[in-house]
Amino acid sequence: MRTRLFACAAAFLTVAAGLGIRAVMTGDTAKYAGDALYTVLIYVLVVLIAPAVKPVVAAGVAMGFSCAVELLQLTGLVGDLAAHHLAARLVLGTTFNAPDLIWYAVGAILSALIHSAARRPVLTAVRPVECSRGR
Repeated sequence: MRTRLFACAAAFLTVAAGLGIRAVMTGDTAKYAGDALYTVLIYVLVVLIAPAVKPVVAAGVAMGFSCAVELLQLTGLVGDLAAHHLAARLVLGTTFNAPDLIWYAVGAILSALIHSAARRPVLTAVRPVECSRGR
């Protein structure tokens, strides 16, 4: 349950970050940040569906999905859907761009690193307690 709550929060923050970047930046910086965040969102959705998933598996699924969508843009299918449905255009994009594949990898790797760090137990140093005897 706790993992799903964190995943929901992460999904919200990822969408907010994507919209924020598009609001304040333009050009390649905004585009490629959006590409990385697209894969981060897919990663978070994988964790939301399967909370016990290992980071490397979630990263592989997110990367695979993102790349599959990008490669589908080489077909006429995605373009036809995007022309008729705003949601399809937002989720599937419209045109193939090879550098997007690199930024999908960046998003998947960063997501897996953050997820791995969050799964590690927190260790705290414990100091020995000194007993003092009254003299």
